[in-house]
Amino acid sequence: MTATELQKIDISGDGGVQKEILKEGNGDETACIGCIVSLHYTGRLTDGSVFDSSVDRGEPFEFELGKGSVIKAFDLGVATMKLGEKCYLTCAPNYAYGAAGSPPSIPPNSTLIFELEMLGWKGKDISPEQDKSIEYYVLEKSDKRRSPKDGSSVKVHITGKYDGNVYEDREVQFVFGEGSDADILDGVEIAVGKMVIGEVAKIKIKPIYAFGIKGCPERNIPPNATVEYTIKLIDCEKGLEDWKLSDNERLEQAKIYKEKGTTYFKKQDYPLAIKMYKKCVSFLENNSDNESNKVKVAAISNQVLCYQKTNQEHAGKQACNEVLELEPRNIKILYRRGQCNLAINECEEALSDFQHVMQLDPSNKAAQNQILLCKRKIKEANDKEKKIYANMFSKLAANDKQQEPEDEPDILAKCGEWTDEDTKREVDRAFERDNNIVMI
Repeated sequence: MTATELQKIDISGDGGVQKEILKEGNGDETACIGCIVSLHYTGRLTDGSVFDSSVDRGEPFEFELGKGSVIKAFDLGVATMKLGEKCYLTCAPNYAYGAAGSPPSIPPNSTLIFELEMLGWKGKDISPEQDKSIEYYVLEKSDKRRSPKDGSSVKVHITGKYDGNVYEDREVQFVFGEGSDADILDGVEIAVGKMVIGEVAKIKIKPIYAFGIKGCPERNIPPNATVEYTIKLIDCEKGLEDWKLSDNERLEQAKIYKEKGTTYFKKQDYPLAIKMYKKCVSFLENNSDNESNKVKVAAISNQVLCYQKTNQEHAGKQACNEVLELEPRNIKILYRRGQCNLAINECEEALSDFQHVMQLDPSNKAAQNQILLCKRKIKEANDKEKKIYANMFSKLAANDKQQEPEDEPDILAKCGEWTDEDTKREVDRAFERDNNIVMI
């Protein structure tokens, strides 16, 4: 069937972009706005002359759909294509390069004909680490502009699927930034933060932002499962604009988040407590008055407790350092840093911390006990190290005695009697012997 015999589909509605299918695609899905599409194309003028071809270059063409990075006809036509589909796309000048053309290959007011092949597409990567663990697809655009901000109330409808089966379908209202309190997955909350009111999106979430290595048995979701959600952002409050707040207003907001952190701490929701304490501190970054510093110290100190509860001693140590920059003589934090150091086997640093506590509070029995524990662990480590080296030197000595001949020739003394080849061979032999001894 020739191009003239194919059925033309008016995509633009005014005849400006027409598609003729050469080969039907697979399935029913098409790429969404914001997807990164991959395709091959060959562009021709109406006289049949080729002005550009990704096929000739042997490299597929990729672009973000619906963002205006290509001619209008591409955004419209590619959005209708299924996986594997091939088609002709006839583009009037106002949907291509217009009155200006694209010299020297495309004259002004040119109608263009593209032969397209859809190779595939992938969602926009919105994961914090840009590791494709959250892929985002826009299903329905919205002309609204408001997006959620931390602390604002949001209302969404979410539908969760695994392996084609729906395991969650609900409308829920929650405070943005505290989604886990409403059983909202981290991946879902991250996606909601990218949306505007009225928008509908589909997301694919890998385990790290979904149910992790444990899965969710009550929902029949196995470990390390990738799940899919359809989300509609129904409404969201305007939220605070931090940069407009005065120092006193920031302090009040910080206190609110500190109290939220304490509430979640009491619920043993330590990850969310840490998040609230960090938000508290972020409000006070530019405050330097005494009261703000006290609130900051309290919030970071509480982070340390949360980190210790969740066996995150490295993070706990870092939080201790932040407190000690503000209060170098803070006995509780020195003690907790010592605990963190001890937990990660930094025994010398732990000993120093507990000794510092004793200098500030000589009657501190807990620190006294920890000092004894540190010294014991240091001694055990030293004894173990000595034993390792003793065994190693014994093996080296035994190997040396076994490999070296009793009357080893003096290589340098004999050099005058040997040929160059004799000398090279004997030196190589000595080197290999020495090298073997070193490697044992």
